[in-house]
Amino acid sequence: MKPVAIFRHVRIEGPGYFATTLEQRSIPSRLVALDAGEELPRDARAFSGLAFMGGPMSVNDPLPWIARASELIRDAVRKDVPVIGHCLGGQLMARAFGGKVEPAAVKEIGWGEVQVAHNALAREWFGELQSFESFHWHGESFSIPPGATRLLTNSRCPNQAFALGRHFGMQCHVEMTAELVRNWCEAGRDEIAAGAASPGVQQPVEMLRDLERRLAALHEVADLIYERWCEGLSRGN
Repeated sequence: MKPVAIFRHVRIEGPGYFATTLEQRSIPSRLVALDAGEELPRDARAFSGLAFMGGPMSVNDPLPWIARASELIRDAVRKDVPVIGHCLGGQLMARAFGGKVEPAAVKEIGWGEVQVAHNALAREWFGELQSFESFHWHGESFSIPPGATRLLTNSRCPNQAFALGRHFGMQCHVEMTAELVRNWCEAGRDEIAAGAASPGVQQPVEMLRDLERRLAALHEVADLIYERWCEGLSRGN
């Protein structure tokens, strides 16, 4: 089986629980560290799937790899290679599919409830689940691209996830681990302080409260998403 390519945009925003899920299912993966200068591949068919993680940059920034990432995502769609995106990764997907990424009405940092949309496709991905507590860290949000279906929403950011065929893009973070949460709280102290007046920004003490229970519940939701996404991976060589 070809590996799943995992694209990392900044060192502290690694694959977390997504990598754990692949390991548990004996699915090979290859980390492509764009933050360390690795080049984006040109042929999506070299992999069984593509996973794009988060990052502090904007997809609207004039960074040379953004256009190449967008083309790789479109190449994956043409060749039926499943793509999954987390936060920045979901924004890359939305933009590649013809959507827009713009400043969010409210910055979200920390834990917050997400609702499952009321449509048939959402039921296919999430079963009878109605809502859950997810982790968030974003100041921009995507529109639902043409042909895609909104699957997750909340009051502060209406577009929390979409699906387009085998492809799944998220604004929220379901890949979190205790290490990731702690590292982000430490690295993001200035951003948290600057947004302290925002109703969507939590302080580290709240983000770290009851962390193991919150993560266990979040991983149950991540399992629903990752299990269905992995079903679409090519099992050939």
